[in-house]
Amino acid sequence: MAEESEESLFDAPPMGEQERMVEAILFASAEPVTLAELEARMPHGADPAEALVYLKKRYEGRGVNLVKVGDAYAFRTAADLGFLMRRETVEVRKLSRAAIETLAIVAYHQPVTRTEIEEIRGVAVSRGTVDQLLELEWIRLGRRRMTPGRPVTFVVTEAFLDHFGLESARDLPGLKELRAAGLLDSRPLPGQGATGDEDEEATTGQSELFED
Repeated sequence: MAEESEESLFDAPPMGEQERMVEAILFASAEPVTLAELEARMPHGADPAEALVYLKKRYEGRGVNLVKVGDAYAFRTAADLGFLMRRETVEVRKLSRAAIETLAIVAYHQPVTRTEIEEIRGVAVSRGTVDQLLELEWIRLGRRRMTPGRPVTFVVTEAFLDHFGLESARDLPGLKELRAAGLLDSRPLPGQGATGDEDEEATTGQSELFED
């Protein structure tokens, strides 16, 4: 009996209980949680990956959904109910056209170096533009290129993906979709003859896309 009792200590909790555990961890976390983090926090023998599958199905069609953000998971308001969360606020700041173009280039061409960004834009990228995007935590430093000088690259962050409801950069909309949604105007895009000005303000639609 003592031997059986000792073995039972290492039995994984029932899957229903594992779902509750994953639900509690995700609900209490301010940031998306990775599978590795779930495995580290749950009891021995638990299978958080399987629990996530059941949990995601259970939340389908509800006001809150379980979504994947990069390599992590989080609860988010259902997309069709997002309008309920909107608040009318005074716009404190907005990204310049230079910052929007730089962010778009990083998102669509990552990993990309500063030199490559400048080649695509056709103008120099100011340090302030890059610093602003780093401060917003929408881009981060990537791996250095194995080329002369070993230049650093830039990639978008999970915070960027989370802000725009994307699982990965592969889910970024195409140019036609962006224009159809009014998020891009008809002006030339970077690499298509745009000269731009580092201090030029973005259009209304674009600034709304990249607001905090």
